[in-house]
Amino acid sequence: MRYVAIGDSFTEGVGDELPDGIVRGWADLAAQGWADALGEPIEYANLAIRGRLVQPIIDEQLEPALALNPTHLSFNGGGNDMLRPRTAIPSIVDAFERVLRRCDEQGVQLILLSGANPTAGLPLGGLVQRRGDELSAEVEARIASRDDVITALNWPDRELATGDFWAPDRLHMNARGHHRVAARVLQSLGHEAPADWWSLPVTGERMRQRGAAYYREHVGPWLQRRLTGRSSGDGRLPKFGDWVAVTPGGGA
Repeated sequence: MRYVAIGDSFTEGVGDELPDGIVRGWADLAAQGWADALGEPIEYANLAIRGRLVQPIIDEQLEPALALNPTHLSFNGGGNDMLRPRTAIPSIVDAFERVLRRCDEQGVQLILLSGANPTAGLPLGGLVQRRGDELSAEVEARIASRDDVITALNWPDRELATGDFWAPDRLHMNARGHHRVAARVLQSLGHEAPADWWSLPVTGERMRQRGAAYYREHVGPWLQRRLTGRSSGDGRLPKFGDWVAVTPGGGA
């Protein structure tokens, strides 16, 4: 079993930082849970980089991922595109179809995820909600006839949309959120995740900032990057650009 993940911060694992500062995230968790369920090692790679729009994900990550000769490839993208109102939703969905086509050509099993819904805590959340609903509906419509595609759809999960699953920036999931998504991925693969992954106990994370403090720490830097054409992923390399062995009982 050789599993490679491509995408943006959602798949890289931002928001689920370990004590040493390394990000973990649902893909790492799912790889470990998969090895545990099989009782044998799997090979795992993660090429996702935060801040990437859907087209750069395709252009920069898809072919290197397929060159690893995986048996399974997971894909999610479009979250950063949705935050740009001028980006047409059909153009995002076209990228999904390109990934599906290349996986078909290479004989790779596609695992397709929709992102979690952050809109309850975001400024202009109603606009993002409408665009996310449109994207989710269009993707589902285009793959409706493809029973062979493994899907883990997180956007409709109303519990996952509530505040206790989100990091202080309100845009990325925290460890609780990433564990819940990992549980859904394992379920879609036909395996049971540890029961507590669906809803880990609420931890003592610092309370959400409000008002000016939130805008100063989180919204302002995001706007500054948009205005200067920079990305939070500039200069970053994939955390697992080649295969790493994930063994049963390795702990996640």
